[in-house]
Amino acid sequence: MNRYPLWKYILVLVVVALGSLYALPNIYGQSPIVQVKPEDQSDLQVATIDIIKDTLEEKQIGFDSVFQDNGSAIVKFNDLDNQRKAQDVLKDELPGFDTAMNLKPNVPDWLSALGGRAMNLGLDLRGGVHFLLEVDMKEAADNKKKQLRSDITATLIKEKIPKKGIRWQDNRLVVEFRDEVAAEKALKSVKKDFDELSFELETDGDEPRLVALLTEQSIRDIKENALTQNLTTLRSRVNEIGVAEPIIQRQGQDRIVVQLPGIQDTTRAKNILDATATLEYRATDMENNAVAAHQSGRTPIGSSLFYDREGRPVLLKDRVIVTGNQLVDANATFDQQSGTPAVSVVINSVGAKRMLEFTKNNVGNNMAVVFKERIPLGKNDEGVMQYKSKEEVISNARINGVFSNRFQTTGLDSQKEASELALLLRAGALAAPVQIVEERTIGPSLGQDNIDKGVKSVQIGLVLVVIFMLIYYKMFGVIANIALTINVVLMVACLSLFGATLTLPGIAGIVLTVGMAVDANVLIFERIKEELRDGSSVQSSIKSGYGKAFSTIADANVTTFIAAVVLFAFGTGPIKGFAVTLSIGILTSMFTAIIVSRAIVNLIYGRQKRLKSIAI
Repeated sequence: MNRYPLWKYILVLVVVALGSLYALPNIYGQSPIVQVKPEDQSDLQVATIDIIKDTLEEKQIGFDSVFQDNGSAIVKFNDLDNQRKAQDVLKDELPGFDTAMNLKPNVPDWLSALGGRAMNLGLDLRGGVHFLLEVDMKEAADNKKKQLRSDITATLIKEKIPKKGIRWQDNRLVVEFRDEVAAEKALKSVKKDFDELSFELETDGDEPRLVALLTEQSIRDIKENALTQNLTTLRSRVNEIGVAEPIIQRQGQDRIVVQLPGIQDTTRAKNILDATATLEYRATDMENNAVAAHQSGRTPIGSSLFYDREGRPVLLKDRVIVTGNQLVDANATFDQQSGTPAVSVVINSVGAKRMLEFTKNNVGNNMAVVFKERIPLGKNDEGVMQYKSKEEVISNARINGVFSNRFQTTGLDSQKEASELALLLRAGALAAPVQIVEERTIGPSLGQDNIDKGVKSVQIGLVLVVIFMLIYYKMFGVIANIALTINVVLMVACLSLFGATLTLPGIAGIVLTVGMAVDANVLIFERIKEELRDGSSVQSSIKSGYGKAFSTIADANVTTFIAAVVLFAFGTGPIKGFAVTLSIGILTSMFTAIIVSRAIVNLIYGRQKRLKSIAI
């Protein structure tokens, strides 16, 4: 009556064995490390390992080991004090190298080979940095206006429609023409390509003009798109840095939260997050003299004055051929002819078409590369964001042949600059500048304190539940406690295998699940006791207890699981952490309470045909 087929026992044993195996990596803990990597992104030399060892031994700083991993030298320590001392010493003693403090799991190689890995820990447990970024929405709208003005100008040039002038007046783009024929032709040309603008023809005296109105809805869409693009760009940039399980999410209408667990050296992270560097490829004005324009302070119509890194004036056409937004891929490399650092660039089909058309008509002329960067300085007394702009010509080279989607950008100072520029170009440009308005650093010691308290809370909760079940249900309490222990092991294994991030709210979810996991056993055991009181046989009572309580258990857990899914779908980082552990705990507790505990009961009592009493 109460016997499992052999395959069910095998299933339980296999699941428990695999769960124990993949929960095992979490008992090894993490060690503080210092990562050392060449600034120019070149390959790490074997001699560097020996230099690091000699330096630390000379300064009498204790370390566990030094080894190479993914192009970086990893120095492992047994305590945080030596980690901090070593980071300061190596930063001073190894010029030309980046040093960063981090934490590394101590999972054995044989376990890693089997796919075992420790749970990812959130910012509150592992330590790291928290940034709150504010997006400059005014700049986002201004950038869009500049783009629209440039695109409409390019359309008119393409259609060979002459204009007298084009300018923005608040949210109205005014294009002036000499006659109505040109104005009407322009209206037909631009109306179908610019949905965000509403167009109408006006007459100012005898001069017709085309007015394009940027509506309030369009402005809201521009700001929303800027925030969305910045979120995407920041995620790409963080992925390039190589941070495990970062949290990047919007907060309100114009702010973004970035949490980087494990990052303790924030300098490079800050440089990558708020950088707005990009490139523009422009035609060099070969007909006018840049020095004369610089001395007179007057630039020819259709051109602008820039300066190269030596401060020499360069006269460039206003029309931009390709921008950094049109880049598909970028990699740091070396120019084969000069041997200087360069960035190998691949652009999309739209940019490739424009570049091909330009180079076909300009072989022998020069094309310049403008490096543009805006550095946020903070807000002034009126609350308006202030910036320091940096625009310089990094290359002004002769076009020797026709090319389209693949080419090189040269003129960079170092391989490090080439690498960081390539990273920014790969990740994409920010739609609008961002400013770091809040920065918090959580040290690994505080994270370890949170872990210790969290583990202690789970242990206390588990012990109290175990004691209650032993006193109240006797032998069946022992069975429930075994199932409960297996449930915690399976939860940890699932969190590790799925790569979920454990946070303090996640630990709260585990503690809650420990209590909830017993509910199913309580329902089953009370049902068995009720059947016994009604005069049913022991074996029949056990069968009825598990069978009749199943629907109640399923209903309770399904509704809780639905709530956990909704929390995950609509919640932010901490809420998601709670929802993940809660939902996983519901699934594992269903398995252990119904299948595992029944298997143990069947092993103990199932073969006793004339069973008269049970310890419940």
